Amino acid sequence: MRPVRAGDPHGAAEARAVDTDVTGAVEQTLDGVLAERLADAAAADALFARDIAERVARFTLGGGKRLRGRFVWWGLRVCGGGEEAAGAALRLAAALELLQTCALVHDDVMDGAELRRGGPALHAEVRTQYGRRAGTGDGARSAAAFGRSAAILAGDLALAWADDTVLDTLVPGHARSAVHALWRTMRTEMVAGQYLDLHAQATVSHSPARALHTARLKSARYSVERPLLLGAALAGADDRATGALRAAGRCAGLAFQLHDDLLGVFGDPAETGKPSGDDIREGKLTYLTAVARARAEATGDHAALGTLDAALGAPDLTAADMDRVREVLVSTGARAALEDKIALLADRSTAHLADLHHAAPSALRSLHALLRATSGASTRTPVAAHGGER
Repeated sequence: MRPVRAGDPHGAAEARAVDTDVTGAVEQTLDGVLAERLADAAAADALFARDIAERVARFTLGGGKRLRGRFVWWGLRVCGGGEEAAGAALRLAAALELLQTCALVHDDVMDGAELRRGGPALHAEVRTQYGRRAGTGDGARSAAAFGRSAAILAGDLALAWADDTVLDTLVPGHARSAVHALWRTMRTEMVAGQYLDLHAQATVSHSPARALHTARLKSARYSVERPLLLGAALAGADDRATGALRAAGRCAGLAFQLHDDLLGVFGDPAETGKPSGDDIREGKLTYLTAVARARAEATGDHAALGTLDAALGAPDLTAADMDRVREVLVSTGARAALEDKIALLADRSTAHLADLHHAAPSALRSLHALLRATSGASTRTPVAAHGGER
């Protein structure tokens, strides 16, 4: 597939080709963007390019479903965008992938997570590389600190590359101000959500409302709502269409994060790429555990409260301990309540598409399917073979 560029006279035809393989088009664009950035890094310093820049590129290209980029594309297409803005949409999609790299790399440092996408987290990979030379004791601790510091720089670089990509994109004149404003807002929301996540752990918050607010900021908006709005802005969408996509994206984005919380406890590590129960071990405030605790308090279930209190924030939690936590999440009705909420949010999300009166039917069908798949509501949460299922 030939790359689509803003203003390309063949853009309309190429846009229809992208419709058949949005993920492939995003990855092709991402390849080109990263080639440019890696050349810049190599010109700065060979060691930096090898240890940091190439790791950022490998991480970005090596996993993920290109979810955010696909939402940019279908936000563009359901609002009638094509020829003029197709290239810009794909470059913004690439920028979102780099922003996601920044978020994940930094998140793994803050959480002390060892695994990401079925392999070592970036900080763990660097620690292992240099730990072989450092030995044990103080040397090993130094290697661990070095790995964390290097990963912070890698995340910073991914963010810089994301911003550079947005600034270098030939956004159509009618959309430039809106696109840049959305990008600024999205970055700030993402960082705010991450801080609230950390703050809730430090203050041992158990508030379901706060858990939902954090989920919206940390993941829901920048995963679905803002990408859809970027596509709509590129298309020059009117207020009605923009409002419909905002509402649809907000519902689906929250469902996406709540489903991820379920997978974090009940999912199969072979599918999720990370150990089951990490959110529990790290003492994270999730809506799932907040609802379980609230229900246990309301019914005076002190045994359930004791199980949750003992498990949340306990890094040495065993498989048997996790099974007991899962049993509490089921017996209090928290899991069922979360699944019902996800299904409701998914239905509301696609219902908002009814306001897109002038959307091409094929684009509308594609967006509808993507929203349903993203929400995780098409099937009940897949569960690994451990206790506590319902």
